[in-house]
Amino acid sequence: MSASIVIVTFNSEGHIGACLDACLAHCAPDETVLVVDNASQDATLEEVRRRGVALIANPENRGFAGAVNQGVRASSSDLILLLNPDAVLETGLDPLRRACAQSGVAGAGGKLVDANGAVQAGFTVRRLPTATALLFEVLGINRLWPGNRANWHYRCSDLDLDRPGRVEQPAGALLMFRREVWQEIGGFDETFFPLWFEDVDFCRRASDRGYSWSYIPSVVARHAGGHSLVKISLEQRQLYWYGSLLRYSSKHFRPWSHWVVCFGILVGSVARMVAGMFAERSLKPIAVFGGVMQLAGRGCLFGR
Repeated sequence: MSASIVIVTFNSEGHIGACLDACLAHCAPDETVLVVDNASQDATLEEVRRRGVALIANPENRGFAGAVNQGVRASSSDLILLLNPDAVLETGLDPLRRACAQSGVAGAGGKLVDANGAVQAGFTVRRLPTATALLFEVLGINRLWPGNRANWHYRCSDLDLDRPGRVEQPAGALLMFRREVWQEIGGFDETFFPLWFEDVDFCRRASDRGYSWSYIPSVVARHAGGHSLVKISLEQRQLYWYGSLLRYSSKHFRPWSHWVVCFGILVGSVARMVAGMFAERSLKPIAVFGGVMQLAGRGCLFGR
């Protein structure tokens, strides 16, 4: 089966060059590279064009899910590798391709490591989030007590990340999937805008159709993480993350569980707002978390 690498960029000039150089170095003859840019305002497009790879330059930000779907539609390959622009391949992709060729497998993810070569545990693979896991996340319990059972289970702390196996949610930063599965489940959900939880939702919907996901640690990428977020304001980041979390909760949890998540966001936001006001001696946290509380309040009142 042929494969294409799809990379979605947004103000990625500091990373996309190394990412593309590694792709071109490790690509097999039948593997192509396509960059979909979401209206970057820096030198991202120049870095891409300098390397001669295929490019779709959007005049506006279509969101991560929208850009992924755009890239898949522009490719004719059987397999798609979704790769973050701040991920640098250190190996070839053949093990992922073999894993995806197995019956009933939707796709496979590889191992993400940091600059020192240490595996990014808790991120490389996760289990699909439960309402309890998200509740502990929004209340700050996972930060204060990271070893709690819900967080331990969610972040796969029980797994040996040097061994391959079946997993629930490989990280979207290095994720290969079959085109036919993408078509069957209707692609990535573009209502997760502009980013976050769209890859989780994609894995969940494929699993609901009876497909499985594999983890292949012999495929490795060095991953920086969060490169484009520094150019987004804190208020926007909070609204995007909580908004997408609420979207996921409303899609996949029972109404009562969704209400509990909404209520947890309200309580957690009040605590973060008060703590931020004291720590920063500023009223800015009111603006940051006020919008989040409005989102959660609508979720509590109107549910789905």
